[in-house]
Amino acid sequence: MMHPDIPVIAIDGPSASGKGTVAALVAKALGFHYLDSGALYRLTALAAQRQCVALDDEAALAELALHLDVRFEDGEVYLQNERVTDDVRSEACGTGASKVAVLPAVRTALLARQHAFRQLPGLVADGRDMGSVVFPDAALKIFLTATAEERAQRRYKQLMEKGISANLTNLLEDLRERDARDSARSVAPLRQEKDAILLDTTHINVNAAVDFVLKNFNLVAGAQVNPN
Repeated sequence: MMHPDIPVIAIDGPSASGKGTVAALVAKALGFHYLDSGALYRLTALAAQRQCVALDDEAALAELALHLDVRFEDGEVYLQNERVTDDVRSEACGTGASKVAVLPAVRTALLARQHAFRQLPGLVADGRDMGSVVFPDAALKIFLTATAEERAQRRYKQLMEKGISANLTNLLEDLRERDARDSARSVAPLRQEKDAILLDTTHINVNAAVDFVLKNFNLVAGAQVNPN
């Protein structure tokens, strides 16, 4: 369902590009709602793992996705009232999410849930297909990326800071495989839309990326208010 009166900033990009961090900070700066669409796929993969559902069982996965008992609260993620924030951020869960995300029935099951996040005064949504499929009428579309090597380094640093052992070579290989899988899937593949603005964060920090998005949104918002 489209709500043209409720602005959306859609931030898409590959795994570990930093889009989640940037999107959350942009939402906070604007006082907008925030949707981490990837978390919904990660939660589906986590629920499947816990209920011993195979990651290629499309019908069963879609049923799980349709009835996920989840909530996002104060930066935490809950599944059936259990805090699972760390679980959904694990590498295994990320890989599982990439696998279930290629299944059309799962994407359909989660679409209405994503649309429900579009509430006043506005929404910042990050994912793989926010600007192309979920919110094609978004006021601003950003494609946020970085080199695979830089993204692997960021993920490695993040995991080490959490006390989670990791192998940089394996992380890089996993990211490249995930990029290939996300870009090649038949439904809502990862790609930069023609009307999306490219933001390469390889050599810039988070604050600069947030400022870039806010500046472009202000330009768009100003143009809508003053069309002449």
